Amino acid sequence: MGAEIVHALREISLDIARGEYVAIMGPSGSGKSTLMNLIGCLDTPTSGSYELNGIHVGEMGDNRLAEVRNREIGFIFQTFNLLPRSDALRNVELPLVYGGVPVDERRQIALDALASVGLADRVHHKPNELSGGQRQRVAVARALANNPSILLADEPTGNLDSKTGKEILALFEELSKKGHTIIVVTHEEAVARHSQRIIRILDGLIASDEKLAESQRSRIEQQPLVSIPDLPTP
Repeated sequence: MGAEIVHALREISLDIARGEYVAIMGPSGSGKSTLMNLIGCLDTPTSGSYELNGIHVGEMGDNRLAEVRNREIGFIFQTFNLLPRSDALRNVELPLVYGGVPVDERRQIALDALASVGLADRVHHKPNELSGGQRQRVAVARALANNPSILLADEPTGNLDSKTGKEILALFEELSKKGHTIIVVTHEEAVARHSQRIIRILDGLIASDEKLAESQRSRIEQQPLVSIPDLPTP
């Protein structure tokens, strides 16, 4: 920022195992959004390393990072980010289009993904014909379409009423039980408490790392899915 250098994250060392359901919390300016951007391959660290699913991604260029995002990460946003003129089926197909999946195959994958989130009867509805909760379910189905390594959710209940928000969190818990790796970035304690583990960020540092429930790692691979061994202080 001009002559001022801001170190958004410092001395971060973090592993997230395959199948974990993790919440990242912190106040505005804490660095949680920067950490989310690093995990989601939307940004790269200026120092240190980042390994995702056995791949060192910290030094990749933009094109390779785009490929990794499409293949390895399913994004779920607070504002849904759906194409307003496309129906639910087309919205879910979109990452498969970018991934070069043939038409018939991607249609079936999208139909299965929508059925898995309870929207088998809404496949041809456009976003303005769906409730907020249904739109977020479309976004979850889209995130699942490429069978990613991580579901990365940024304030996924922020635009929903409390009842609908609980339904989305219940869906996340169901997906977690099926072995999906879920990382939720939130400032809401009640949302974070639905996870198995809460990582709290403050002033660019990990202030605490708390396990809330027995891990599901006994039935999944032990190797960390996300590994950020060190982002040192310059």
